[in-house]
Amino acid sequence: MSDKRSAGLLLYRRTPDGGTEVLIGHMGGPFWAGRSTGAWSIPKGEYGPEEPPLDAAHREFEEELGFPAPDGERVALGESRQANGKTVVVWAVEADLDPARVVPGTFTMEWPRGSGTLREFPEIDRVGWFAPEAAAPLLVAGQQTFLERLAEHLGGPGA
Repeated sequence: MSDKRSAGLLLYRRTPDGGTEVLIGHMGGPFWAGRSTGAWSIPKGEYGPEEPPLDAAHREFEEELGFPAPDGERVALGESRQANGKTVVVWAVEADLDPARVVPGTFTMEWPRGSGTLREFPEIDRVGWFAPEAAAPLLVAGQQTFLERLAEHLGGPGA
């Protein structure tokens, strides 16, 4: 099992019809390019023992989306262990954001594998607002629980 930890922010907004939408991002790079189900994530990233998790969540939000985390109350949604063993901790923040303004951070990896060629890819190649029931199958399985916890906080499923 991994002892890696990630922290992130789950933005949510109220819709005119009284519903809720959450902001999630499609993971960038060649492994995720042709996938949708289970290929989206809450903006998050790894942190070490010297960095407070909420500070890491703010830093990673800015690194992945290209601008500072929005103001607003941080609602702790707790932790979840993903299939890869990584523990993820998430806070919800009520805020609006235009996905067209996102300027994703990048990472470098050898691609194709074994080629010796290093290529740069966006950490998140697109973001979007989704109703929680539409977001759930898109998210990696270990993060779906945060949608349930957000609904509980807001007063019930689909709140």
